Amino acid sequence: MRPILAIILALLTCACDAAPPGPFTPPKLPGTIQTEKGPVQIGVVTAGLRSPWSLAFLPNGRFLVTERGGTLRVVEADGRIGQPIKGVPQVHANGQGGLLDVILDPSFAANQTIYLSYAGKDRNGARTTVMRAVLRDQKLEDTKVIFRQQPSIDNGLHFGSRMVFDRDGNLYITMGERYELKERAQDTSTTLGKVVRIKPDGSIPADNPLKGKGRALPEVFTYGHRNPQGAVLHPETGAIWIHEHGPMGGDEINVLRAGANYGWPVITYGLDYSGDTIGEGSARAGMEQPLYQWTPSIAPSGMAFLTSEQAGPWRGNLFVGSLKFTMLVRLELKDGLVVHEERLLQGLGDRVRDVRQGPDGLLYVLTESQGRILRFTAPE
Repeated sequence: MRPILAIILALLTCACDAAPPGPFTPPKLPGTIQTEKGPVQIGVVTAGLRSPWSLAFLPNGRFLVTERGGTLRVVEADGRIGQPIKGVPQVHANGQGGLLDVILDPSFAANQTIYLSYAGKDRNGARTTVMRAVLRDQKLEDTKVIFRQQPSIDNGLHFGSRMVFDRDGNLYITMGERYELKERAQDTSTTLGKVVRIKPDGSIPADNPLKGKGRALPEVFTYGHRNPQGAVLHPETGAIWIHEHGPMGGDEINVLRAGANYGWPVITYGLDYSGDTIGEGSARAGMEQPLYQWTPSIAPSGMAFLTSEQAGPWRGNLFVGSLKFTMLVRLELKDGLVVHEERLLQGLGDRVRDVRQGPDGLLYVLTESQGRILRFTAPE
């Protein structure tokens, strides 16, 4: 293993104990924070989750949470953390790998179906994998792997792994280029550094943009990505928005366009960790420009639009978590462009891992080291 890769792995790897947490004690509230739009009350739903990665909303105010070490749990509306759900696949909990995203099927109320993305291990290494399953009585049943990244790589970096459904019921999965093979983000015969679009059963939509085009894999929807860890459906246009980690600088928000090339590693606004340039600059004909970019990097994670009446003056804003600066970023949009940024929770001291709008219309934030679910009441 090259020295720089070993250093990165050492920094990113954490102990992810899958044992049940202890009894729940209601934690002290962070209280009120001041924002540009007015005061916001923050409440703690729960604390003590172990390296949580993703959050979904179950009926009756409950939450479904993945813990990166390989545990899936239900958190009750009163904050009690449940025992591990049975039937979760074995994961490669190494570096950035493990049990990652969880989302509900659009018809969850009728079919109780969920989707899990995770780093699945095999004899060649590990790869982003997606499983479909029925959640019934604290157990996953009727499990089926519907997607595996190609190829498998023997490291613990850049799995990407956010999932989102479009309005037609197609499932989009973001995938990193696994760091060591960044050049293959441009190679459409692999799914390294790609966003793929599949149907809920794993089959390929007939209108996928690269289907039937030479050596391109038919599931590829867009390519030239580095490590996308946020994905969301735009509430008005129906387009898929993603964000992705740059190297040293150049974190990006991108709006997906069928068959488009987003440039990595040919173009980027970031530098290599050595300080050297990457590729040939920040622009090239035929490659997409980001909607927005951060330099220095914020290490974005989780993303959500607030669309409800309960969002008050935050309605229509986009919220993005930051791992590096342990904060929440609020972005104001006009005519599809970012026109203003506000940085919140900079004194939190805890990496923001996921950001979601709940069924109640409020904003929820999942934090990593203290394992908290935070609920935000928007300014009036």
